[in-house]
Amino acid sequence: MQSYSEFFINGQWLTPASQATIDVYNPANNKVCARVPAANNEDVDKAIAAAYQAFPAWSGTKSGQRRQFILAIADEMQNRFDDLVAAISDSMGCPRELTKDIQVQGSIDAFRAFADMTSFVDEYSSKDGVMECKSAVGVCVLINPWNYPLSQLVGKLGPALATGSTVVVKPAEQTPLQDIILAEIIEKVGLPAGVFNLITGYGNQIGERLCSHPFVDMVSFTGSTAAGIKVAESAASTVKRVCQELGGKSPFIITPDADLEAAVRYGVEDVMLNSGQTCCALTRMLVPASKYQQVVTLAKQVAEENTVGDPLDADSTMGPLSSKLQQQRVLQYIKSGIEEGATLVTGGTYIPEQLSEGAYVMPTIFADVTNDMKIAREEIFGPVLCIIAYQNIDQAISIANDTDYGLSSSVYAGDSKSALKIARQIRAGQCYIQGSYFNTSAPFGGFKQSGNGREWGEEGLREFIEIQSIITD
Repeated sequence: MQSYSEFFINGQWLTPASQATIDVYNPANNKVCARVPAANNEDVDKAIAAAYQAFPAWSGTKSGQRRQFILAIADEMQNRFDDLVAAISDSMGCPRELTKDIQVQGSIDAFRAFADMTSFVDEYSSKDGVMECKSAVGVCVLINPWNYPLSQLVGKLGPALATGSTVVVKPAEQTPLQDIILAEIIEKVGLPAGVFNLITGYGNQIGERLCSHPFVDMVSFTGSTAAGIKVAESAASTVKRVCQELGGKSPFIITPDADLEAAVRYGVEDVMLNSGQTCCALTRMLVPASKYQQVVTLAKQVAEENTVGDPLDADSTMGPLSSKLQQQRVLQYIKSGIEEGATLVTGGTYIPEQLSEGAYVMPTIFADVTNDMKIAREEIFGPVLCIIAYQNIDQAISIANDTDYGLSSSVYAGDSKSALKIARQIRAGQCYIQGSYFNTSAPFGGFKQSGNGREWGEEGLREFIEIQSIITD
């Protein structure tokens, strides 16, 4: 078991103000794999003070210097590749082989790309006697989730460093290990003291202080909608910027003329990836009534191709959920679906004996789902797909938009032009057409209760800047 006893604050490892600790569990066997300190408000104040003091000098550095730091961090992340893979796989359960690509290498590549964005803040425009200049937003609190812990950190830290902001990072208590490795990397490359500060702790104990502190200019949060509301409420008292990427219940419209086999495979694999713990997962598959039974048969076949097992097994395509608590939450949703009258096609609450110690849930598909059912309206955050029938495209679009969320969506049609026409009618921050995949060049964020602001792409960079207008004669 790994044991850590310090926080990284102001360029050094400091002893916490309290002796409280957090046990990190391996969800594959429910055993403690690491122990980290639990911060209190005194630790929060130290970290924020360090970021506040470092901001003037860091925001004044040349863009080329910030670029070199980002590249150096990315290089060292590559050197610590195996450590990052193990940290994420052991603490949140993603199979090792999948972790390499979807959790780590993609994150390193995405972080490296921010090196080419450091000059963005230097750009200005001048027209009609008005000069518009950009400035770094200031001290940023970055609160990250456990499902894609490194990727979500990179999507916040990259633009913060690129634009000249300083940060206080708080990872999810379930998955703090990759953040500790990143702090070690940042110490090694010599990033100026106070630019990056890391504390570990429970959100319900230190979250309010992090979000309400008067020295903090921005909070970037990824998590549930319920938690996002609390973040916004805490930040409101000091009128700071809040960027939130929250929940989703994303629709996937398959049209009657689509390549049915390809579309269904795409949709099922999307939901089962990362054991269903993806905020933009296409968990509502909307299909024409005339093709319904064919879709259900295909979906069952694809889901049952998965091998659910130990993350260390190279043959495993699905590992456990992030925790026993999350497992019980998802199993309760499955029970609810059965009670509501949906047809269980495959999966369900059964857990094979050899997987009983871990937080496993089998790939689950429900048919005969209506959009008013709990399993169709609430974010389950597990490997559960709902298949819903529609009579015509207008009804499909209406069902797609009949949700409190609007994070992501997808359309698979007979051709791209037809898919695009439907996509533009869906109220969601992203839409994947014809089997496309997540792209870190594309702005990511939601409509409605799926959040505020954007991550990734140039729009994600804009979240970390303020505009100053200089009026000339």
